[in-house]
Amino acid sequence: MSEQKGLLSKNSRTFLWLIVFAAVVYLIARNITAFGNVLLVLLGFGAVVLVHEFGHFVVAKLLGIKVEAFSIFMPPTLFGLQRTEDGLRFRILPKLFPKEGDESGAGLFSYTIGGKGKAWDTEYRVGLIPFGGFVKLLGQEDTGPVKASDDPRSFANKPFISRAGVLAAGVVFNAISAIVVFMIVFLVGINLPPAVVGEVVPNSPAARAGLKAGDEIIEIAGKNGDLDFSNIGIAAALSGRNEEVALRVRHTDGSEEDLALVAEHLPGMPMRLFGVLPASSLTIAEVSDVDKLRESTGLLPGDRIRSVNGREVRTNWELEGIIQDALVPEVTLSAERTRDSGKVELIKSKIRLILSHANNYDIESESDLNHIYSMVPRLQIIAVASEQVSTVGDSGPSLQRGDIILAIGDVENPTYKEMRDVTTEYEEKELAIKVLRAAADGTEEILIVTVVPKRPAGGDRVLIGIFVALDAEHPVVAKTIMAEGVPAKLAIPRGAVITAVDGTSVANFYDIIREIGRCAGERITIDYRLSEEIAGNVVLDVDTGGEFITVKSAFAEFIPFEDLKRLYKAGGPFDAVEMGCKKTVMFIAQTYVTLKRLIGGLVSPKDLMGPAGILAFSYRIVTEQPMVYYFYFLGLISAVIAVFNFLPLPPLDGGLVVLLLVEKIKGSALGEKTQGVIAYVGWAFILALLLYVTFNDIVRTFFS
Repeated sequence: MSEQKGLLSKNSRTFLWLIVFAAVVYLIARNITAFGNVLLVLLGFGAVVLVHEFGHFVVAKLLGIKVEAFSIFMPPTLFGLQRTEDGLRFRILPKLFPKEGDESGAGLFSYTIGGKGKAWDTEYRVGLIPFGGFVKLLGQEDTGPVKASDDPRSFANKPFISRAGVLAAGVVFNAISAIVVFMIVFLVGINLPPAVVGEVVPNSPAARAGLKAGDEIIEIAGKNGDLDFSNIGIAAALSGRNEEVALRVRHTDGSEEDLALVAEHLPGMPMRLFGVLPASSLTIAEVSDVDKLRESTGLLPGDRIRSVNGREVRTNWELEGIIQDALVPEVTLSAERTRDSGKVELIKSKIRLILSHANNYDIESESDLNHIYSMVPRLQIIAVASEQVSTVGDSGPSLQRGDIILAIGDVENPTYKEMRDVTTEYEEKELAIKVLRAAADGTEEILIVTVVPKRPAGGDRVLIGIFVALDAEHPVVAKTIMAEGVPAKLAIPRGAVITAVDGTSVANFYDIIREIGRCAGERITIDYRLSEEIAGNVVLDVDTGGEFITVKSAFAEFIPFEDLKRLYKAGGPFDAVEMGCKKTVMFIAQTYVTLKRLIGGLVSPKDLMGPAGILAFSYRIVTEQPMVYYFYFLGLISAVIAVFNFLPLPPLDGGLVVLLLVEKIKGSALGEKTQGVIAYVGWAFILALLLYVTFNDIVRTFFS
């Protein structure tokens, strides 16, 4: 009866697993491409972990330590192979199909073939979960104290140097594998952002040093050759406090200059930086909503900008320079578009421009505001971040794109600085905003919108959730300011409408800028009207260089340009070795700096990425980028794992080495109870950190 029950139980389990297997095969067949990508991601990341374990395995074997098991992938065991005295033993899913009364753990599906012979110390396994692997040494446990054993091949019975060598081997193999991966990458060739300045952050070390868009960093701290943009950030992050970093810069005119920059903490940035952003190309990037891009700009992914208003451009910074100085309502972009047939055609698209309110992220004084000879136009909303705006009342009006801000709180016609000051003052309180809104038929109406400014979690600014520019369509002066360098602010009342410049009628600020520009070096009169009863004029001495017009144009619609890339390819095997070593050292140093900043509170734990985030990011690379980028990412991960595993925290390899050093200094190992407490506390910390970063990975991947 017992045998019959056991047979039924076995058949039930087998049938159940056959159903599961059939369901998995069906799902794979229906989503074969996605499955292939997922499998590639798991195999790649698993290989990085497996290399680490293989390092322990090889060195342990060389030092005569008994390796009880070496597994490719994680448990439960799918397949196990080991020579016993009776022959080669195969085990299939021993944990899922146990055999009653079997103390060896061979399971129901265990088979031995071949003749008798010498038994192997190690069982070689393939795990069911296609991720990583592990090695099991006699006398060495990750979850508790080292086990005492009389076997001379036990890990515990080996000398200090041997045990330390085994523990360090995993980290060394990860570093070596990173070098090898990067060697392969650079032998194949990979396109990376070059060390070219795309944009300079205002009031940053780079801005004060005179760096401009298009400048190329050709030497950093005496090192040159194969520099990419990441080298700039790493040099800043690794530099000491107040330490000057020597840079050699090649300017766009071909001249070269030596500079010394001191990295600083810039607003909103977790690490010290020089204040340069990577360069973009002239090619339109891929986007998720192609129709929206076409509707707003007339452009498509893959289009390459060739000229602006008939003026040829060769780089993105040339394009940006022309746009900033345009100071007109719109420009015409000409772009090359390659059809599916391979035919290249030239298309033209009119793009609206806006006038930016300031060049700085943080406005400390009115001098930071953009102006036209001290005249600051009103503010207009150009975008609304709905997730940040908290409008009071379900039925009341809400802020919209195109609204002109007439008042915020008690401040009429506020400048950007005044808007920021009032917003901060009204944190978590109701704030009334008066706006002028244009209807579809061209009529305008005044509305009052009540919002509650809030400070986002982890943010340092109180926000309404709007993006603004200057209202260039109406010649209304919000305020005149005493700006740096301007001889004197014009005596024009707040809210006045400019009606004429040097006798020529004007309808908007573009007209005002144009007419002032025509009168360079002359004394002119600017007429204004405040109301039906109040009007007047002011005298303006126009300079010859236009330096007192600080407003800049920008695209009204976001145009997504691809990053500027350059091919990095080794000239041969020896060159590849050098490039691989440099890149590995750079990423290892970067990881240590990040951990240091994390401990010092300069980097938020929310910015860390765990296994779930790494897998999600890997999947994006596999599906969206050439395979060489995935190898590059695996090299980075291998370097990071090398650092992480050597942290002085049990049960990580670095922590176990620390315990060995304590044993060496003390003359004897810590007690088993003490070792057990340390191991379990370490595991608790690691698991808590893993849960924390996994939660953030899930939120970032699916809800951000």
